[in-house]
Amino acid sequence: MMVRMAGWGETDQSSVPGAGVVAEVSWIDVQGGGLSALERLTSEELEELYSGRLCDQSAPSEVRLPSRPESGPVARRLVLSVLESWDLHQHLEAGELLTGELVANAVRHAAGRTIGLHVSRKPGWLRIEVRDSSRALPCMILAEARPVNERGRGLKIVDDLADRWGADLLPRGKGVWFELRVRERP
Repeated sequence: MMVRMAGWGETDQSSVPGAGVVAEVSWIDVQGGGLSALERLTSEELEELYSGRLCDQSAPSEVRLPSRPESGPVARRLVLSVLESWDLHQHLEAGELLTGELVANAVRHAAGRTIGLHVSRKPGWLRIEVRDSSRALPCMILAEARPVNERGRGLKIVDDLADRWGADLLPRGKGVWFELRVRERP
């Protein structure tokens, strides 16, 4: 099931007066077009705002992060928190690394102001998806990367470590995702 990223296409008007501290910014404000407020939050404030939001397995949810390099570490820490709360310790390293790669690609290549992070679990699978406003699908570079060049390896790493990965076109952008197999406990 594809779900539209909350707030995409809405006007850039903050419903939050003041400096945009977490106490003043609620999920409703961020979801309802408070993009300016979202962009003013620090990494620590974003984590505080979203802590626990992705951990509820009964209702799929998504968080929006500003499309900036500082969102990579925030997304990685949020995913680590979810995986720990779901007792998926065997996927901590891969989940953190692959999330960082997808977020870095979205920040680097998509022109939008926000990205979405979605974490879900179904029997046998963990899925992490990063959504952005670009409809350009990613492509994996198969040529040998030069040792001095740090770019161009992200999707190769995703391809090597994920059990499966792909991209879906959404009504307003795309979602790039990876899945890891989960052994269900009896």
